[in-house]
Amino acid sequence: MNSSPITSWEGAAAYFTFADSPAMIAILCGLAVAGFIGFMATIIKHEKDAFDKHED
Repeated sequence: MNSSPITSWEGAAAYFTFADSPAMIAILCGLAVAGFIGFMATIIKHEKDAFDKHED
């Protein structure tokens, strides 16, 4: 079963955005980590508040 629409790799090209810029990769990685930490902090705060309300 061959359902790929690609019949030939001749002339194929790839573009890697920021591949030659380690600083930009580090910045994007840092933003991703900061976003994850912020997301987790928000979840932890919400769960703590919900638990405290449930205990009262």
